[in-house]
Amino acid sequence: MAIDFRVEPEFQELLDWTREFVKNKIKPIDLVWPHDVYKDMTPEQAAIINPLKDEVRAKKLWACHLGPELGGQGYGQLKLALMNEILGTSRWAPRVFGTQAPDTGNAEIIAHFGTDWQKEAYLEPLLEGGIVSCYSMTEPQGGADPGVFTTNAHREGDEWVINGRKIWSSNARWATFFIVMVVTDPEAPVTSRFSMFLLPRDTPGITIEHNFGIAGEGPEDVSEGLVSYKNVRVNDDAMLGGVGEAFKVAQTRLGGGRVHHAMRTIGNCQEFLDMMAERALSRSTKGTLLAEKESVQTMLADSYIDLQQLRLFVLYTAWQIDEYQDYYRVRKDIAAIKVQCARVYERIATRALHLHGAIGSSTALPFAGALLGAQIMALVDGPTEVHLATVAKQLLRDYKPTTSVWPTYLIPNITADAELALLGREITERVPE
Repeated sequence: MAIDFRVEPEFQELLDWTREFVKNKIKPIDLVWPHDVYKDMTPEQAAIINPLKDEVRAKKLWACHLGPELGGQGYGQLKLALMNEILGTSRWAPRVFGTQAPDTGNAEIIAHFGTDWQKEAYLEPLLEGGIVSCYSMTEPQGGADPGVFTTNAHREGDEWVINGRKIWSSNARWATFFIVMVVTDPEAPVTSRFSMFLLPRDTPGITIEHNFGIAGEGPEDVSEGLVSYKNVRVNDDAMLGGVGEAFKVAQTRLGGGRVHHAMRTIGNCQEFLDMMAERALSRSTKGTLLAEKESVQTMLADSYIDLQQLRLFVLYTAWQIDEYQDYYRVRKDIAAIKVQCARVYERIATRALHLHGAIGSSTALPFAGALLGAQIMALVDGPTEVHLATVAKQLLRDYKPTTSVWPTYLIPNITADAELALLGREITERVPE
C-alpha cells in the first residue's frame, strides 16, 4: 500500500495563504493580547478579529474539522494536520480559524452525538466563534484514573440530579456551557459507568469555587476551574449520547485532537529551530560564530532530526486515520505521538534556551514558557505513563509467546533449520530442550 502525504495543488495554495495570513495578520494580535484568547472579546478586539474570521470563512477554511453540513469542509486528518502545523505558531490563530481547543473537540462530540435541539442550542453558537466551552471531567482525588471519580447523577422522577466536584475544568470562568462527565451506574465497568451532560453555565447549583492558574499567569488570566455541582437538576434532553456512553463520546474528541495538538507543537518547534539558526549565525564568542562550534552544530542537528522524525510520525498517524477510518486501529500510534510530542518539545526548547544564554531564560523569549508547556503537555489528556502503557499493550497484541524453553530466534537452532531446508542435512548442533 502506497503512503502519500501529498495534497492537491489547490489545497497547497490554501496552506500557503494560511501561512502568510497567520504571519502577517494574526501574529501581531498575539503580541498585543497574548492572554485573551478564551475571554469574551472587547469591542476593540472584535473590530479587529471578526473581519479576520470573515476572511477565513471566505476561503472556506473555518472549522475545517467538521463536515459541510456543519459549516466545515470535512477535511481528513492529513490535511487538518498540515493546517494545524501552521496554526500552532500563533496563540490566536486557532480561534480565528474556529479550531481552538477544547472547543473543537466539544464541537465534534456534539456534532456526532447531539440531538437537533442540542446542536441548535450549543453547537451553532460555538461554531460562530462567539462563545467558548468547558470540558469538566477530572476530579480532585484523581485525574488519570476515572475509576476513582465520584461525581454522580441519579434519577429523581423525570430529572437527573448531579452532585460532586471537578477540577482543571479549563476556561470554566469564561465558558457559556459545560460538558460534564458523571457516574450514572457505579456498579458498571469503568467504560460504561459514566454519562455526559450539557449544562449551561448559569444552571442552578454550579459554582466555580476556585480558579487555579498555570505558573506565570496573572490573577486575571487563571482559568483552571475547581467546580462544584450541588443538586444540579436537568432533564433527559441535557444528556449527550446515551446512558453509560461517556467513554465512547470522549474517545471521539481525543483521537483527532491529539494529531492536531502534535502538529501545532511541531509548528512551534520549527520556529524555535529557526530562532536557533539565526542566533548561531549572528552571535560570536572566542573569535568565531556559534555556528562554527561543534557543540552548537550538534544542538542544531539533533533538533532537526528530532523534529523531522516526529513530523513524519504524526503525518503517518494522520494518514492511517484517513485510510482506515478507525481511531481504535490507530490507537497505538495516537498514544505514541502524544508521548513523543512532549519529549521533542522539551528537548528543542531546552537547546534553544541554552543557545540563547541568559536572554533565553527571560520573558523576552518564549523558551522558558515552552519548557513548562512541555511538562503540561506530558500530563494533559492522560500522563505519559498511561500512554506508554497503551503503546506497550497494543504492541504486544501482535506477538505470541514461544512454547520452547529457548527463544525462537536462538542462532544455533535457526541455523540448523536453514541448513536442513537448503542442504537437506543439519551441520550445526542444536541446543536441546
